[in-house]
Amino acid sequence: MMDWLLNLPVVRMSLVVFGGTYVVTGVIYWLVKALAVGERKAAFKGVSPGLLPPLGIIFGLFVAFVAAQVWNDVDRAKAAVNSEVSALRAVVLLADSFPGETKTGLHSLVRRQITETVTQEWPIMARHHASLTIAPRPLVEALQVALALTPHGDGETVAQREMVVSLEKALDGRRQRIMISQSSVNWVKCLGLLLQAACTLVAIAMVHIDNRLTAVLAMALFATGVAISLMLIASHARPFTGEMSVGPQLLLQVMPE
Repeated sequence: MMDWLLNLPVVRMSLVVFGGTYVVTGVIYWLVKALAVGERKAAFKGVSPGLLPPLGIIFGLFVAFVAAQVWNDVDRAKAAVNSEVSALRAVVLLADSFPGETKTGLHSLVRRQITETVTQEWPIMARHHASLTIAPRPLVEALQVALALTPHGDGETVAQREMVVSLEKALDGRRQRIMISQSSVNWVKCLGLLLQAACTLVAIAMVHIDNRLTAVLAMALFATGVAISLMLIASHARPFTGEMSVGPQLLLQVMPE
């Protein structure tokens, strides 16, 4: 699916998807009608109506196959963001166990990390261009600070250990988030889904070749179902792209003051 479509607001995306589906449906009906002359018309009329249910079932299986990946990616994206948010929140709370300068420095690094994630990484993920090549500098510096601390007492020792674990979880959550942002529905799945929908529309047009109104109604109903399926898949095809994407709001909520 094209980036320009996935970045449209849901309403405009719906107009494009529904409009395109209906146009293609009209073209299919016109082509079948134009070809239905002489012996070809008799052949078209010979197509059994019993062919339509299996074709519809196969299309439904294609939709389920594609949608399963889409919903799974969205769930994984939410889980990765939640894990990262929880880890950063733990770092902020654990930093309060240390003296003022250390606490202030760790809070500042977490604040930098969240700011850079929201303003730089998120737009890059939305464009499907995020990479793991460069490590997040604020998190790396925070981890170095945590490892270099000299704890005084059992409380600070436990806080240091838990802070290192939380920073590692934050790094892992970021890695998962970026990896998931690179996921998308591949062109083979999309092509298979569209071809199956087209085959079913052609079969409907052939079965009802002698009754124009019935053909139009049946094809319009099936085309509407196709458009709804395509719109739902397109609006969630990339977890961090588009109006229905996973946003950075939770990260902003744990931003230290």
